[in-house]
Amino acid sequence: MPTQRAQRGAAVETAALAHLRRAGLVPVARNVRYKGGELDLVMRDGDTTVFVEVRYRATADFGGGAASVDLRKRRKLVLAAQLFLQSHPTLAQGPCRFDVIDASGDPPRLDWLRDAFRLEDCGFDR
Repeated sequence: MPTQRAQRGAAVETAALAHLRRAGLVPVARNVRYKGGELDLVMRDGDTTVFVEVRYRATADFGGGAASVDLRKRRKLVLAAQLFLQSHPTLAQGPCRFDVIDASGDPPRLDWLRDAFRLEDCGFDR
């Protein structure tokens, strides 16, 4: 049985998915897990593949959800995205970006940070 925290996280992720769909993005995958990390949402924005990290914090006292996507987390996301693209070669041909949905407060307010970070920010080359 999922914990209350897991249930809240799933609800916030579902709200983020609905928010992105209303903005015109198309879902590709959800909760894709690899040994080194997980992709919360994979979406398409036109011809761009978007890897979306959803972060919930009850308060923004320590910088909110977006601040918790530190260098270590970004590197895990990049590696998971690379694995995803290896298994979806047609998506690997087009542009990609990394977005973050910062969900803070109760009820959560969603703040969508498009192009939240780039490969170069994580020490990777293009």
